[in-house]
Amino acid sequence: MRRPHWPRRVFAQLLLSQTVITVGVTAVTAGLFLAPVSRELDRDAMDRALAIARVTATDETLARAAAARDAETVQRNAEQIRIATRASFVVITDTRGIRLSHTDPARIGQRVSTDPEPALRGESVTAIQDGTLGRTARGKVPLRTADGRIVGEVSVGISDGSIRRRLLSMAGGILLCAGAGLAAGLTATLLLARRLKRRTHNIAVADIAGLLVEREAMLHGIREGVVALDGSGRVRLANDEALRLLALPEDCRGRTVDDLLPPGRLADVLSGRIEGPDLPAVRDDRVLVVNRMATADGGAVTTLRDRTELESLVRELDNTRSLTEALRAQDHEHANRMHTLLGMLELGWTDQAAAFICDRSGSHAALAARIGEQVQDPHVAALLVGKAAVAAERGIRLAVTADSHLPDAAVDARALVTVVGNLVDNALDALDGGTVEIRLRPVGATLLVEVADSGPGVPPDLRELIFEEGWTSKDAPAHRPRGLGLAMVRRLVERSGGRLAVGTGPLGGARFTVELPEALIGVETA
Repeated sequence: MRRPHWPRRVFAQLLLSQTVITVGVTAVTAGLFLAPVSRELDRDAMDRALAIARVTATDETLARAAAARDAETVQRNAEQIRIATRASFVVITDTRGIRLSHTDPARIGQRVSTDPEPALRGESVTAIQDGTLGRTARGKVPLRTADGRIVGEVSVGISDGSIRRRLLSMAGGILLCAGAGLAAGLTATLLLARRLKRRTHNIAVADIAGLLVEREAMLHGIREGVVALDGSGRVRLANDEALRLLALPEDCRGRTVDDLLPPGRLADVLSGRIEGPDLPAVRDDRVLVVNRMATADGGAVTTLRDRTELESLVRELDNTRSLTEALRAQDHEHANRMHTLLGMLELGWTDQAAAFICDRSGSHAALAARIGEQVQDPHVAALLVGKAAVAAERGIRLAVTADSHLPDAAVDARALVTVVGNLVDNALDALDGGTVEIRLRPVGATLLVEVADSGPGVPPDLRELIFEEGWTSKDAPAHRPRGLGLAMVRRLVERSGGRLAVGTGPLGGARFTVELPEALIGVETA
């Protein structure tokens, strides 16, 4: 025989357990109601029997007949009272307990089956007793004459069957109410079980435990940050990588994104105020790619990918590409010079050929030498020389102002290259021919950087917006998102406690001014 087993599904377990509990509670409640009702009916029957007995004992004719032992008169009066009150019996005895009346006339003259002594002593008695007529609720009182002398006993009984019939009539209503409550409870249980079935996708309890373990392992093992928000925008879950990437506290659960992050693009993306796939954002010095997906309960799950190292590699690739373009430009220019020189020699213009060689070979070398004299930091100098070659290829003149000077004393050369490189790239992208001027000037340990161009400039209403992550006026290339350069410049400047401003420069276009305190080591104020 197959043994029954406990159901595996959550909704089935809930339905079965709640059904058992509901039925049990209903049965116990009905029993608790019926038990006192039964006792109350017994007490009511005894009180009624006692009342009938007391009224009967006030009949003086009945008392005189009992004193004279006139059984015929006593029987006639007792039966009239029994029929009128619908009692089971009305028995009158003499002082010895001998019946003078009974519903069965054959028992007249016999001693009663229960003890008459308490009533004959003048006491009133109520009880549930078994006698010749079965189990009855009885009331017993002394029968007195007009002068108060006890001449017998009046015993009135109400059958147990009538009491039970009253109980059953009342139990029907109680059971009906219990049934209605049971039906309501089972209906609520069924609805709750069906709702739970939908919410748990009919998964077994063991599977839920396994899914929870697997979820924890997955969330804390993957290299992407995961943040889950509830319908109110509060953090429901954040794995270890999300805590690291966003610099969140351990007790972030239950707090809103706006409480945990400063105002900006990252908070807007996590909160859903900015929507879209693969949105770039910056947190401190980290470049993140954020994707947000809404959930059915009104919340959202956000994934975070750290692109900081990849972005650094992309920037190095861009620098390499810039150098390659500069070499290609120089190679193209060198070929044109060779062709010009060959033509001069074939025409016999040797003096003009010599002058051409001296003029062309000295111009680029002079620019590189001038940058090297003014910018002594090798990283920034190499950056500017490469940018100058790229600018020349685009027909743009890149110049370092005469009062510029940068000693080889940068605290963080990599950050300085990021700031200068992004500002120069931004200026070159804004021009289609023209001029870009760079000014580097130390003031004690503070470094001032200015990059100005002759382009269209930045409208006043966009001078704050251009520093937001992801904002750009240009099409993004396939290998990297745009709109991060100026945002990273702002993050680096803010992290160093510096200042960043944009306005109109002397060339008529935009001028970006950066102040980097404590950016130089061992430099005294001029």
